[in-house]
Amino acid sequence: MALLAEAWDSGASQWTPALREAYANELDAERPLVAVTAKTNRSKADQAPSAWLPPLADARCTNAADWVATKLRWGLTADQPEAKALTPLAESCGQQPLVVEPA
Repeated sequence: MALLAEAWDSGASQWTPALREAYANELDAERPLVAVTAKTNRSKADQAPSAWLPPLADARCTNAADWVATKLRWGLTADQPEAKALTPLAESCGQQPLVVEPA
């Protein structure tokens, strides 16, 4: 599940209450954003990749792929700072296959 505040800013504010509830409770996605430790969650808060990336380099590519898959699956937008942060990260990650089915 992606961050609720980020989703709101990326298009979920236009959704029906039922669709927002489905998004908030999505647990069976192929590429969900993974839960993190409480300490990491506090440092991450509701920040997009332009402001926060996982502290472990190995987790950054997976996190970026999961982030993009979630945005695509739910038809959410990416703002310019977000895209600017994700583009070089994606270029350095090699091939991360994404098969995305709309939510």
